[in-house]
Amino acid sequence: MSARLRVIVADDERPARAFLLTLLHSFDDVVVVGEAASGKEAVALIEKEHPDLALLDWQMPELDGIGVVKSLKKGELPLIAFVTAYDEYAVRAFEVNAVDYLLKPVEKARLREALNRAQERMEHAEIVAEQAGRVGAAVEAYEASVKSPFLERIPVRQREEVVLVPVVQVASIVAEGELLHITTIQKTRYTITYRLKDLEQRLDPSRFIRLGRGTLANADLIVKVGVMPGGTHEATLSNGQKLQVSRIQSRILKQRFLKL
Repeated sequence: MSARLRVIVADDERPARAFLLTLLHSFDDVVVVGEAASGKEAVALIEKEHPDLALLDWQMPELDGIGVVKSLKKGELPLIAFVTAYDEYAVRAFEVNAVDYLLKPVEKARLREALNRAQERMEHAEIVAEQAGRVGAAVEAYEASVKSPFLERIPVRQREEVVLVPVVQVASIVAEGELLHITTIQKTRYTITYRLKDLEQRLDPSRFIRLGRGTLANADLIVKVGVMPGGTHEATLSNGQKLQVSRIQSRILKQRFLKL
């Protein structure tokens, strides 16, 4: 029997950390060698325990998951799998050569897949060393390549794959609680877990316009604006979608579209 996979978990949210630890303890071929409540604690723990795999929350105060990777020397870098509540980071995680990307709440089967990937790479020591070098280099290359503050693609996890939705194909984004429903020009609908105001900050404001508290629309796709009772409007998009415009946003819409 091969040696058990030595794993550490880093997450600043105790419930999420405890849940992940419970799942890990259910696997006979895994041993948890430590847990960290911050990025700084994670760095110290990795330097002390030298785990095979580090499960890092992408977003942590002071030092996030990427910051942890950057803080470690090449020889101390274990295999990395990122854990986060938001789909947005999926592409970034794969771009920096992580073993896997896990979406909260983590499913046991998906965690098992991530552990299997790590074990496969652990079969040969030279592969692990090469992987560590690739992760560090990929992090530097990724940060150097981030030229535009605006998203060009929105990653959407669907079971075992991540669908990349081009922003230019997005017609509207409508919030429903903690979910965002994305509708494309072709009327394909996707759902992600993300905050609308946070996504709005990452979209080109010249392309997207807010129609109401929970609605964004692709300005280039607005083909008709109807006047509604009470000083509001209804925007019709080229894909046939009809979206209500709030009273406040109606004034902005009139200034932007309804005047020569």
